[in-house]
Amino acid sequence: QGRGELADVERERVGATAVVAHSELGHITLIDQDDLTVRSVLGRLAEPRYTAAHPDGRHASVTDSGLDEVVTIDVVRGRVVGRVAVGGPARHLTLDPSGRRLWAALGTKAERIAIVDVADPRNPRLRRTVTPPFLAHDVVYSPTGDRVWVTSGDRGVVAIYDAATRRLVRRIAADAPPQHLAFSERGRVAYVASGDDGTMRVHDLDGQLLRTARIPVGSF
Repeated sequence: QGRGELADVERERVGATAVVAHSELGHITLIDQDDLTVRSVLGRLAEPRYTAAHPDGRHASVTDSGLDEVVTIDVVRGRVVGRVAVGGPARHLTLDPSGRRLWAALGTKAERIAIVDVADPRNPRLRRTVTPPFLAHDVVYSPTGDRVWVTSGDRGVVAIYDAATRRLVRRIAADAPPQHLAFSERGRVAYVASGDDGTMRVHDLDGQLLRTARIPVGSF
């Protein structure tokens, strides 16, 4: 488990609401972004981890690694409105830009990745799992929605999948695991950070390495 995984609070903005997951408490707090007031505190969770915002600005998918579930929250009503068992301790997740498909790594060093149909966010359905060529950590849809990038929890490599066919199309070198990944605001490049090595690699959307930069050790 990397240094960046030790915090027990994770947050994500959904519309005008901040979704804050308290993994050690089993709670989720919904905070209004304008006046910072607490709108709701949700229970009925074990270890909520990471959040993906749906493009409708109302719903959010949250991984609950304690219950092996992906949970849907309606941030307007302040309620849990959907659940689906995914067969493992779900952690990092990513939602395609259309809001129809979700990939979730089943662990911090995951042997499998769950693919969930969230076209109706209130009725999430597990469709299948993917077995990566290494133990997976982070999963991120490309801005175009046609690729899913999967980082590793056990080696220096990143895999790029065709989102529609689930076919592995490319492996690219990375630094020490676990790596975390984000795309630029305009979606033109991918940033792959290795906190243990103190490096960040910058790639184009095809996976070609553009440059490498030094970052503080421990930056994930």
